Amino acid sequence: MKASASWTWPDRRATTLQSGAQLLAMAVHDESYQVARRVALASVAVSGLLACSNIIVGLLTHSTSVVATGFEFAGDVLASSIVVVGMGVAARPADANHPYGHGRFETLSAFVVGVILSAAGVMIGYQSLQAVGARHAPPGLSAAAALAGAIVLRGIMSSVKFRVGRRLRSSALVADAWNDAVDILSALAALIAVGLATYDPARFLAADHYGGFVVGIVVVVTGIRVLRDASLELVDTMPPPELTSEIVTVAKSIAGVQGVDKVFARKTGLQYHVDLHIEVDPTLTVAASHAISGHVRAALKLQLPWVADVLVHVEPSNDSRG
Repeated sequence: MKASASWTWPDRRATTLQSGAQLLAMAVHDESYQVARRVALASVAVSGLLACSNIIVGLLTHSTSVVATGFEFAGDVLASSIVVVGMGVAARPADANHPYGHGRFETLSAFVVGVILSAAGVMIGYQSLQAVGARHAPPGLSAAAALAGAIVLRGIMSSVKFRVGRRLRSSALVADAWNDAVDILSALAALIAVGLATYDPARFLAADHYGGFVVGIVVVVTGIRVLRDASLELVDTMPPPELTSEIVTVAKSIAGVQGVDKVFARKTGLQYHVDLHIEVDPTLTVAASHAISGHVRAALKLQLPWVADVLVHVEPSNDSRG
């Protein structure tokens, strides 16, 4: 058949394209996880420094807000450590038991971070309310200085994590970035409370404890947000429409593709696995249709680095062109 012959590509070309796409996908996958882990490790170091300094300063100055913020940073050390471990496991290649790879461990680590944040927020809020009414010396400027330093460092780390996490589409790193953003808000609330307690201890000493309670509330709200986002990925929520539109555009650009019937995608770690239904000329042979699907798969993996792999299903087009 003439139509069939016109769509028979050399096997060597198709194999080369698919091999190149596979190598590129593996390189992008490995480099992405390495970058994400380096950022998470830096976060562990910064959080550890802030936790020690704020807890020590808070105890010395008798500031509930500063101690609460310090314990929040200590929780960040655990959260970021979980992210690092999750990244390490997620970077492992696919095997017989995990044909889609280990990327879901990255999402699972984000879920655990959300649980830790929620639990830590409840504990911080409870302990802060328990301290209301206690009499002690006002916190002083050293407590305010510790919180101000924490706000600056957390601002830097939050900005870096949001930028890298969104570029790599890392749920765990974005969750950790939200954690840092909350730290800024909670440290700011604590700073205001410390300032009031230092300015007029007779009237506002209890503000320091209420500041710790505000810190706890903000942490709980952020934990719930992180849990929601991670849960949506764990239940295979579709990617944003703009991403599926990119898939359709690339698929339709391949010679022989007369339409795209369905697009499904699931996020596994930093990338998506795609199920794609394309329409081809119904008069083509199985071999020619298979060649077209191979080119679609290779093109998607080459042009869209966030696509880990594609399962292409071929269907006959109602619009026969040939």
